[in-house]
Amino acid sequence: MTNRRVTWWIAVLFAAGSACFLVAPFPGFLQLVGPVADGVVFFVGSLLFTSAATVQWLQTINADGGRRLRVVTFEPHRLDWWSAGVQLIGTLFFNATTFRALQTGLDAPSYDQVVWRPDALGSVCFLVSGYLAYVEVTGSLLGRPRRTMESAIASVNLLGCVAFGISAVAAYVVPTTGSAINVSAVNTFTALGALCFLIGALLLLPERAPEHQAS
Repeated sequence: MTNRRVTWWIAVLFAAGSACFLVAPFPGFLQLVGPVADGVVFFVGSLLFTSAATVQWLQTINADGGRRLRVVTFEPHRLDWWSAGVQLIGTLFFNATTFRALQTGLDAPSYDQVVWRPDALGSVCFLVSGYLAYVEVTGSLLGRPRRTMESAIASVNLLGCVAFGISAVAAYVVPTTGSAINVSAVNTFTALGALCFLIGALLLLPERAPEHQAS
């Protein structure tokens, strides 16, 4: 399978996962399908994220074109190695939080520990991964976006990571009240982050699809 086709599949999987996280936070969708089905959509979205991140990790560590497929490497000198690896770990945290949310309500004493904590850790991983990818594209820690497709994708993905981080903060359940800090902010920034990720994924498709169809 060519590198472009692999990238095409990464984009498709991320786009599908983003679509799940974009739709699920809307109150109207929750009322339409119910809380259980809504939670399942979040969980499926997290699995799609993990699938995309796994393929991206494998693409990153096998970029040298060697014949043998490697699943693990240690290359701390590479920003893309860190970005892909941290991103994959973040998706695993999202798997945990979305799965546990199916079984744990906001009023549960353990909610912050078993649901919110992995959500927060996953958001931190995404933020770190997104920033590293942005730095790799711009060439400096505080570099400005360049007028390239790669820079546009890195920028919109970083914005999505920031939005997910804000959502995680707003989702913290205050022990004294038993409710999240701001449910509206949670839904709004989750959807906004997902929209950014969806845009970033779709931006990969136009130049990747032709080769996919021709091969």
